[in-house]
Amino acid sequence: MTPSVTSAVTDGVRLLRETVCRLHAELVRYGLVAWTAGNVSGRVPGADLFVIKPSGVSYDDLTPESIVVCDLDGDLVDGDLAPSSDTAAHAYVYREMPHVGGVVHTHSTYASAWAARGEPIPCVLTAMADEFGGEIPVGPFALIGGDDIGRGVVGTLRGHRSPAVLMRNHGVFTIGADPRAAVKAAVMCEDVARTVHVARQLGEPLPIPQTDIDRLHDRYQNVYGQR
Repeated sequence: MTPSVTSAVTDGVRLLRETVCRLHAELVRYGLVAWTAGNVSGRVPGADLFVIKPSGVSYDDLTPESIVVCDLDGDLVDGDLAPSSDTAAHAYVYREMPHVGGVVHTHSTYASAWAARGEPIPCVLTAMADEFGGEIPVGPFALIGGDDIGRGVVGTLRGHRSPAVLMRNHGVFTIGADPRAAVKAAVMCEDVARTVHVARQLGEPLPIPQTDIDRLHDRYQNVYGQR
């Protein structure tokens, strides 16, 4: 561990590496990624750092030790491998959205098909109202490698209830209070993208009134589950 990572956050980094490594298996389990595409990152509590998948490494070969640590400029702080090519995008999200503790990127099939059309997924399912609070929006086209994708993610999701954005001609980015929440959003995004696509093969899906969307979202976010 480099001097940039103090002893006060060493345990946090270790635990987060384990968590993020384990969560990558969820992307595979739910069929959200192919080959080495996609990534999960997590903000280190109490430090201006985050951990992320290394570039081009097979999901089968990921270990907690292979997960790399970066600062909020996207520069490598600890690890033997090069960070994901999406690192600058993740870093930008963490800099601009302090409440975000996890970021996920996938090329999941149905959601990416909506992204290829540049079309938001309309809120026609109660599950969408619950999780996303409305439609899943489309972000601008941006090239990979710099922070342009991150700028598009932040610009689209800032002030929006959805934790997911379809980046045009690219794929899905999701955010959450922690990495697990961001993974859940990615799983749910693909699930509703598939269902709404199937619904449109049968005809025009029926919209849900905004007042009902608001009520469903509030119940799910504040009442549903164990408190």
